[in-house]
Amino acid sequence: MKKVEDYITSIKDFPKEGIIFRDITSVLQDKDGLVLAIDEMQKLLENVEFDVIAGTESRGFIFGMPLAYNLKKPFVLVRKKGKLPRETVSVQYDLEYGSAEIEMHKDAIKPGQKVVVVDDLIATGGTMKATAQLIEQLGGKVAKMIFLVELPDLKGREVLKEYEIESVVKFSGE
Repeated sequence: MKKVEDYITSIKDFPKEGIIFRDITSVLQDKDGLVLAIDEMQKLLENVEFDVIAGTESRGFIFGMPLAYNLKKPFVLVRKKGKLPRETVSVQYDLEYGSAEIEMHKDAIKPGQKVVVVDDLIATGGTMKATAQLIEQLGGKVAKMIFLVELPDLKGREVLKEYEIESVVKFSGE
């Protein structure tokens, strides 16, 4: 029986020399890989009490929506600045070169709601830290963060040490 990592394509020297890019599009384009990925991510939420699933742009949408549907929970978008039509709250954060800003609708999370955050990958943790800040700014609590892929060598867990984190697949070293 195949595992999720069997569906992930590793591409050497992309986007630059010395990097191994973990391409999840190969998971998405295989019906068995996609079902397995969603099922494995859903297992990470067994016995977790939560009210809402939030997904970060854009691959967090891909994995978060089927989870929300399966678990009968609302789904909230975390988007790049300027993409949401109603009143928003935003957080600016640093990237390797420069900065970025993400936002949510101001009414997306109600005070006291427990939120699961979903994305395809945890690397340095910057986007997830900013997402957690948005949720907390709105009065919510991060119940758990889940990912399809984790790159432990980039130390995202250290940045997010106050949150519960789980991933389906870990790629170390390379």
